[in-house]
Amino acid sequence: MRLAVFRCRPDERPLFEKYAAQYGVELVISTEAPSTANVSLVRDCEAVSVITNAVPGEIIDLWHSYGVRVISTRTVGYEHVDYRRAAELGIVVSNVSYTPHTVAEYTVMTILMAIRRMKTILIRYMGQDYSLDGIRGRELCNMTVGVVGTGRIGEMVIRNLSGFGCRILACSPTEKESVKTHAEYVDLDTLWRRCDLITFHVPATEETFHMVNREALRRMKDGVVLVNMARGSVIDTSALIEALESGKVSAAALDVLENESHIYYQDFKYTPVCHHEMAVLNAMPNVLMTPHTAFFTDEAVSDMIEYSITSCLATVQGKENPFRVN
Repeated sequence: MRLAVFRCRPDERPLFEKYAAQYGVELVISTEAPSTANVSLVRDCEAVSVITNAVPGEIIDLWHSYGVRVISTRTVGYEHVDYRRAAELGIVVSNVSYTPHTVAEYTVMTILMAIRRMKTILIRYMGQDYSLDGIRGRELCNMTVGVVGTGRIGEMVIRNLSGFGCRILACSPTEKESVKTHAEYVDLDTLWRRCDLITFHVPATEETFHMVNREALRRMKDGVVLVNMARGSVIDTSALIEALESGKVSAAALDVLENESHIYYQDFKYTPVCHHEMAVLNAMPNVLMTPHTAFFTDEAVSDMIEYSITSCLATVQGKENPFRVN
């Protein structure tokens, strides 16, 4: 199989070469994002591996004309690929998975940082301000934590949190017996009303779009803490800003944000970012923001690349592709 790899980062290349040799795959590697200008890179390629860059129908049409049979995004989310158009053309689209520990551990880290006001503490420390005013935190063991979504990552978050002694409520379309060992399943409205802190581990779908909106925020506890390591579209950003300004939300930890795709993973040190809501949130002392890096560990990147290659191979070889999404 010949595989075209787009937007290959320097840290990814050795892993692509390792797994390509292991599975007998020929690579065409590019550091560029997919575009109409570089479609010729897929010539003689049966498969394409992309990351978070948009892959619209226009590009998929051109790839189809070159004989591409499968598009793998080496991410869990796949909304940036026009998988519906691909399906119309008979092109398989697949995503990947990776160890749930990476995001689950990051989630617990940011929960602790949010409730212990770590952003303010670190900023002050760098300025040699060692005073205690305004940095008194809360103890996780005395809080009720809500986990929205109990897939592999959500369940691992619950397992990790169980060691802290906090009460855990969970909400998910499908209940798992293994989760019930550590958490109580409730409906979403009950979770909104009863939780001191809520963390989200759901995909970006029509059902989850702006599930945190003004009405949902109104039903939450005063002073609730929100943690989003999932997808930016889960939270209505303007509604969140209003809630933070009013004190309804006392703190937030965000690894994702609406309209982040043209910003994250790029260097804007000397360039305007042009994302007003991001600037407002980043200026708030009670909002911890990171650039969609919860996934970024040695183990997860290795998984993502290996699964991208093996899912493409499965399709090309006429086998079942366990990561197929369309």
